[in-house]
Amino acid sequence: MSRAFALQPACRGGFASAYEGAMIRSHHRLCVAPMMEWTDRHCRTFHRMLTRRTLLYTEMETTGAILHGDRERLLALPPGQNPVALQIGGSDARALAEAARIGASFGYDEINLNVGCPSDRVQRGRFGAALMAEPKTVARGVAAMIDAVPAHVLVSVKCRIGIDDLDSSEHLARFVERVAEAGCRLFIVHARKAWLQGLSPKENRTAPPLDHERVHWLKRTFPELTIVLNGGIESLDEARAHLGAVDGVMLGRAAYHNPWLLAEADARIFGEAGAALTRRDVVQRLAAYIDAERARGVRLHQITRHVLGLYHGRPGARAFRRHLSENAHREGAGPEVLIEAMEMAESAARPSRAFAAE
Repeated sequence: MSRAFALQPACRGGFASAYEGAMIRSHHRLCVAPMMEWTDRHCRTFHRMLTRRTLLYTEMETTGAILHGDRERLLALPPGQNPVALQIGGSDARALAEAARIGASFGYDEINLNVGCPSDRVQRGRFGAALMAEPKTVARGVAAMIDAVPAHVLVSVKCRIGIDDLDSSEHLARFVERVAEAGCRLFIVHARKAWLQGLSPKENRTAPPLDHERVHWLKRTFPELTIVLNGGIESLDEARAHLGAVDGVMLGRAAYHNPWLLAEADARIFGEAGAALTRRDVVQRLAAYIDAERARGVRLHQITRHVLGLYHGRPGARAFRRHLSENAHREGAGPEVLIEAMEMAESAARPSRAFAAE
């Protein structure tokens, strides 16, 4: 297919420099996806203990919640957690602009528009993946968001490769072209199309086939844009393989269920050498965090539910999960429960004395 989608690298008030583009791409080489009910502030604090460089995303917050809800509860950003992107859902340009302005005021580095969620509730609210059929609406929203935030705050779009029967490469390119003309330079693309009728959100994560090559093609078609690949990537080895074809990779459930892979991200993805980190180091940091959060009324299980995969794939992983699951909900439970779980896991990993003596 011939390149019919020629873009000039425009940005706020002029043209995006090569330096600016390189800076965006370096920050997005590895990201952790926005995941509803998972990537809350406790989860992000835990992930930040594992990696300094990986970009973290919040759960999606609707414009209505941001404009009319408890903003401090929804948006408060703990010190030291950046870089973090706030994902918002909505379609009204004025509401999106105000929500983006509020998000930027809380210190988020990026405001991301959700154009990928296929749930019925999201469709009824006229946002999420359904907006892939309305590129002009998305473009108006993006333009308003860009105008509402300071120049150092990025505005991005997270979308699918298509929806229902609007699933051709040409449709994807036209969607990206229209939104890019409104000023968006950064697209996170889930490499599955979404079926808006007949499949649940869970089925939409697995049933439509992955098409990573479509996202690679999108980057070749729009080399001046920053394109981040999302969907079905399970390891840093896979992420590194894709980085030859796209600017960044976004991990989802793999990073949540096996968070220790993030401990290798700074070295393997960003090329940064650092002191070796151990799981014991992380547990000790988490224990201090738990103490501080308990003083604010946070229950232990609200934090440890995100930590269950810390020993994923290692001897003692089951004992670690079981101890947390059975004890973190108890009244008055504190960091000692996490430390006990760690000791159980690490004891299981040590060879017995009889074995060691052989």
